[in-house]
Amino acid sequence: MKMATSVALSRLILFLFFTCFAAVSAATSTTTTLRPHSGFLYSRTRGRCTPQFWSSRREAWPRMVPHGSTVTKVFGSRASERFRSDMRLLEARAGNGDVFSELLKQASAALLNSYARKGFPYSAWEVKTLMIQGLVSESAAARMTKRFSVANDACIGL
Repeated sequence: MKMATSVALSRLILFLFFTCFAAVSAATSTTTTLRPHSGFLYSRTRGRCTPQFWSSRREAWPRMVPHGSTVTKVFGSRASERFRSDMRLLEARAGNGDVFSELLKQASAALLNSYARKGFPYSAWEVKTLMIQGLVSESAAARMTKRFSVANDACIGL
């Protein structure tokens, strides 16, 4: 009797385990859609507010910031202390990997978003002010880059 009870209990536990496994597997396969990607950093699907989106020219830039705008004209003379005075915003999108280039890339996208996206958390004036504050030191640049990056990635692009 004791042996029959333990066999029945073992079968019940096994049945429940497989039932739960099948249910989780079915739910996961129906709700998750995997998209193949090439593995390149800029080829992944990104939002409509990121630096990659704005440099792709899939959408016209706001009139307040034409493609030919220089970093100095957009962000002021303080920006010319860190960047070439004739550097264009579109050139700045590529960056060279240092913390100030990353700040410029994220701040440029944030500025475009402030003009083009309703509900973007920063106004154009705030973006320009924070950009200048970020040029003070590498730690300030890293902090501002993070703030702009979070805002750009969270933007829904309306």
